[in-house]
Amino acid sequence: MFQTVNEKDVRSLDQLIQRGDTSETQIKAFLSNNLGNSTLLTKLPMYEFYRMSDVANERSEDGKPVAQRKLDPKHASELARYILKGLLSTTILLHQEENGPMMITRMKLQEMIGKQPYLAMQPIVANLRTAGKNGKNLQGKPLVASDNEGIGARIWLSQKDILWVVDGQHRRKAIQLVIEFLEDIRMSQKYPPAKSSLFPHGREDRSIPQDELNVWLECYQITRSECTVNVEIHLGLDILEERQLFHDLNNLSKKIEKSLALEFDSSNPVNAFIKEELLESSIIKLTSGDKVDWDNDDGSFTRKDIVAINAHLILNKSNINGATPTIVQPRLKVAKRFWEAVTQIADFGEEGAKQKTVAAQPVVLKALAKLTFDMAFGKLAKEGLLDKLLDEFTELDFSHDNPMWRYYQLSEEEQKHFGLEGLKEYLPDESSGNRDIGKFEESTGWMRFGIKHNDIFPIIGDMIRWKLQLPKRKS
Repeated sequence: MFQTVNEKDVRSLDQLIQRGDTSETQIKAFLSNNLGNSTLLTKLPMYEFYRMSDVANERSEDGKPVAQRKLDPKHASELARYILKGLLSTTILLHQEENGPMMITRMKLQEMIGKQPYLAMQPIVANLRTAGKNGKNLQGKPLVASDNEGIGARIWLSQKDILWVVDGQHRRKAIQLVIEFLEDIRMSQKYPPAKSSLFPHGREDRSIPQDELNVWLECYQITRSECTVNVEIHLGLDILEERQLFHDLNNLSKKIEKSLALEFDSSNPVNAFIKEELLESSIIKLTSGDKVDWDNDDGSFTRKDIVAINAHLILNKSNINGATPTIVQPRLKVAKRFWEAVTQIADFGEEGAKQKTVAAQPVVLKALAKLTFDMAFGKLAKEGLLDKLLDEFTELDFSHDNPMWRYYQLSEEEQKHFGLEGLKEYLPDESSGNRDIGKFEESTGWMRFGIKHNDIFPIIGDMIRWKLQLPKRKS
């Protein structure tokens, strides 16, 4: 029943609308001080954070970003796969006491997307523009522990109180992609097409078996409950302050060396292959850092180079981003054969190897790796061609003074003198692209290939094709 009100309580309609907000949300937060500025530290269920937030990427009149950089969809997709991996890991942890068919399905899906020792997401930094300076516009109630010590506050937020993401727009986009993926398969009971799917399902008909669907429904529920996002909320910043905060958070940190980052990453199946099959068995040696010294060479390689070589060998890419066990596992047998053959090359891996053989230069190994991929998994892959390559390249002349490597430094007469006339048919047209593949140093007798590996290794591969009488790349 509605109660009668006094005339004093009568308000205009616009006042009633402003006063009544049935969509208020309560959050619990710790009150904090960040270098003199009041902030809130809170955690929100992943789904709830996405619903309450947006990205501070408005555009100015000249079209430039005001408080954010342009979104990189590829990076966001990679983060989304990481989050999906974390959701699967969470549902396994929550049901670890089970041993039935559902646990088998959970473990199978985790194996397909890839396991890693630990998963976590960085806190996100946001600005509550409507809060006013130091939160003067917010309403809250202190939360007190049993010993009367203040532990935080209960804050009321309305629909207009949006958490504007200052640092973490790719994480927020990744959360959106995960939620859309889970909602889509929940409704359609089909996986998205392989190229656009966050999960490497490998199904042509894309239908989802009931047991797998049940696991994804668990993951969807987890986004609304157990899996939370930590958020540091700044209060009432203007655009200039948001931009300064964005700059400081993204430019005052020091990036780690590529080799160190790869060494610490145990989640990627190509990295796992390198560690378990190449390093632990001492097939190759690693040097510290990202640089090599020819004068003090002990036959080792940088981790960055070894990863790049294996990326060409297993994935036909220059990096290992996006590698999944589903893709990598079936190709490891060929990868092992490749490295077993490489170690048979004269002087490879020995002290002073770079001064003795060009095969100790990463760009040459990239050429051999790309050839191996083409013969094993490419469009014209044939088992006989793969066997011919892996059996015969160990006998190639990889010495520095082999004139084939310095083909582009030789005159036509010299090319003919060394029996290299037919090589031209295998090489790309000299009128296009970079042909400065390196230089033979008369003083040292070393053939040093250049640093533009992506331009150079295909040409070295063409030379090897010609020498071993393998099919031309151009054909």
